Amino acid sequence: MHYGKSIFVVLPAYREAGVIGGIVSEIRKRYPDFSIVVVDDYSYDTTAKEAANAGAHVLKHCINLGQGAAVKTGIAFALQKGADIIVHMDADGQHVVSEIGLLLEPLFARKADVVLGSRFLIDKSNVPSLRRLVLKAGILFTWFFSGLRLSDTHNGFRASTREAAQKISMNENRMAHASEILHEIVRHNLSYVEVPVTVLYTKYSLLHGQKSSNAFHIVTRLLWRKLFLE
Repeated sequence: MHYGKSIFVVLPAYREAGVIGGIVSEIRKRYPDFSIVVVDDYSYDTTAKEAANAGAHVLKHCINLGQGAAVKTGIAFALQKGADIIVHMDADGQHVVSEIGLLLEPLFARKADVVLGSRFLIDKSNVPSLRRLVLKAGILFTWFFSGLRLSDTHNGFRASTREAAQKISMNENRMAHASEILHEIVRHNLSYVEVPVTVLYTKYSLLHGQKSSNAFHIVTRLLWRKLFLE
């Protein structure tokens, strides 16, 4: 399918040499007109080499800054290159490449500025019990502090128009950037919709992904920022 717009897929990556090449190759096969940007957040394996060999644009951080910083770097590059739409997805294989199209449909129909993937709208994801509990708590936290009523709040599978990406300001370098993006949606009164997506929990993704215990640090950091810095 030819979308007729400049679409960039941004993948923040850290030590994903085992899977990144396959993900990039699958995106290229399914969406040959898309540009793929892998931001290597100072991996000490062959992540950058595998991504480049598969056909991605590779940007490298000279120190490890965190997923939020990698997303920010990828967005800046995509905007500089004239992207009309920017898709974010994780580089550990948790997201299903064929579902990128689900994120694009509301943007092309002009129903939203930002599209957020949700693993809970149609629960096809094998979410571990503890992770499910933490994520549900995050939903309540987001509703209480931002007023957004979402079914999933820390899903890295999302897409936005160029205009929305230009408005969203990110300062959080690490995992708290996901909450920061939601805050920016409210601050700029951007329209948004959720679409059902699958999140695959494998032995590999659970080993490489965010630990449930990190949620406490994210909440603490965001509370501090809201109470004392805003």
